[in-house]
Amino acid sequence: MQTIQTQGLNVPRLGLGTFKLQGKDCHAAVLSALSMGYRHIDTAEMYANEDFVGDALEDTEVPRDQIHLTTKVWWQNLAPEAIRKAFDQSLAKLKTDYVDFYLIHWPAPDMNLASALEALMRIKDAGGARAIGVCNFPLALLKQAIEEIGAPIACNQVEYHVLLGQKTLLPYMQSKGVPLTAYAPLAQGRLAAMPELQQIADKHDATAAQIALAWLLEQDGVMAIPKARSEASQRSNLDALKIKLDQDDRALIAKLPKDQRFVKPAFSPEWDKE
Repeated sequence: MQTIQTQGLNVPRLGLGTFKLQGKDCHAAVLSALSMGYRHIDTAEMYANEDFVGDALEDTEVPRDQIHLTTKVWWQNLAPEAIRKAFDQSLAKLKTDYVDFYLIHWPAPDMNLASALEALMRIKDAGGARAIGVCNFPLALLKQAIEEIGAPIACNQVEYHVLLGQKTLLPYMQSKGVPLTAYAPLAQGRLAAMPELQQIADKHDATAAQIALAWLLEQDGVMAIPKARSEASQRSNLDALKIKLDQDDRALIAKLPKDQRFVKPAFSPEWDKE
C-alpha cells in the first residue's frame, strides 16, 4: 500500500470510508477491508457507527498499531468542553486508547477556531490522537488554521473527484505539505457509468470507478476514502492503485466539468472564499 507522510505519520493513500455503513454491514465491511490489506479506516461521531468500527478493530487479527484510524468531531460540538466530551465518547465506542487522526468534521459558522484547535492540540499532546486536522475547510479557513493559529494540521478532508476541481485549495496544501483526503471520490456513485471514464477504462481493462480513483491517487499529496460495503467493491478500489494513466487519459479527464459539488449541507462554508 502506498503511503503519504504527514506530521510524522505514514498514512495509507487509499482508505475505507464508512459513512452510512451501520450495524453488521459496517462491522463486516471493516473486517473484510482489513483482511485484504486496507490499513486506513475513516469514521466520525456523526456517522453513528464508531461502535461497529470498534467491534471490527477488536475482532480483526491486524494489530491496532498497523491501522490508521480517523474519526471526527461534529461541527455543533466545537466548544472546548464539548470537543473533549465528544472525543472521550468516540474513543470509548472505538474501543481503543487513541486515534491516528482526530479532525474537525465541518467548520461551524460561529466557532472560535483558535480555541477549537487548541482543544484538539491538547488531546494530541496527551496522546489521545497522533495527529489532528480538519475537513471541509476552504482556503481562507485553512490559511487561518495553519498560518495564524499555527496548528499542526495533518490533512484537510474535502469532496474531490473528476467533476469537482480543487485548483486553489490543492496547490496551497501541496505548498504546505498538508495532504488532501478526497471524500466522495466517486461522486457518490455517479462516476461508475460516465462514458468518458468508461472510454479510458476500456483501454486499461478497468472500470470507470477505478479510473476515477486512479486519477486522484496519482496526484501529489492526495489520499482517497471511498465507501465500499462489498468485498468486490473493496477489491476493485484497491486494484485502482495499479492503474497508470497516460497523458491522453488525463487530457480527457481535464475536459470534464470541474464545478459539480454534491455534498452541500445548509451549514457549508463559503467554498470560494480565499
